[in-house]
Amino acid sequence: SNESIKVDIRVIAATNRDLKALVEEGAFRDDLYYRLNVANIMLPPLRDRKEDIPLLIEHFIDKFRAEKQKDINGISDTVLARLMHHTFPGNIRELENIIEYGFILCPGGLIQENHLPDSFHLEESNDSLDKGLLGDGLSLEEIEKQAILGALQRNKWKKMMTCRELGISKDTLRRKIERYNLENPLEVVT
Repeated sequence: SNESIKVDIRVIAATNRDLKALVEEGAFRDDLYYRLNVANIMLPPLRDRKEDIPLLIEHFIDKFRAEKQKDINGISDTVLARLMHHTFPGNIRELENIIEYGFILCPGGLIQENHLPDSFHLEESNDSLDKGLLGDGLSLEEIEKQAILGALQRNKWKKMMTCRELGISKDTLRRKIERYNLENPLEVVT
């Protein structure tokens, strides 16, 4: 067609390379760099954001449950503890792949250790796994509770914004708020 159509788009891109250094070396076009580098968001690797793991797991389970129409309710506490101890060199994609693999092997109910990929080898600390504690002595549930509460507070208890930040559904957020008895301090009960 010879007709021009005006469009307005935004490009969202991710890289694990230092593009500024590549521009200076002449290995990346500077005009493309400046066109893409409007808003730069630095997101630490998953190994530095352990508190995100339970929420990401829940998100992936919701996603695969909808895609695969399979009745998987979550993962066992042992699997969660193992995932919390993993360093995730493959970052969030690795976690997603592990959950999808478990989804494929699990007949229903909870994903168990025997549903994890054979290549999934973890360093285990028997003391912390036996006690159900992580790092600084917090239980997995306490870490999840703190992550949800923190997101709610950052978003002034606006549930849709909190859901977007956490990458979970409104139903999941509602269940977690009820489960952990989280109360909005902004709501005054008379």
